[in-house]
Amino acid sequence: MLGTLLTLLATALSLLVVDIIFSGVDLANFPAAMLAALVIGIVNSGVRPILSILSLPLNILTLGGFTLVINGLCFWLASLFVPGFHVTGLIAFLVAPVVLSIANTLIGNYFAEKFPDLTDN
Repeated sequence: MLGTLLTLLATALSLLVVDIIFSGVDLANFPAAMLAALVIGIVNSGVRPILSILSLPLNILTLGGFTLVINGLCFWLASLFVPGFHVTGLIAFLVAPVVLSIANTLIGNYFAEKFPDLTDN
């Protein structure tokens, strides 16, 4: 349970980093970041696998490049459900999810190193 909360916190902090880096990503406050982190997790576990299967031919043709579009769609879709979280612009749509993933990995690894008994690993 605490590991899940740490993962949620890491994603929220990563979203704040993305908000600082990209002008096309706007977060109103930290509670909006926490809610956005939760919704991104739900969208990534529910909608993303379906989109990945449906777009498999395009993904094969683009040698996996269409995955960036799927990540952007999921990121944008999550912003539709969270008040105070907005994604606008092509750069934010395509590159912000990549930066979110990198920042989330770094912050998640930091939490795993500092709190090894609380993480889900």
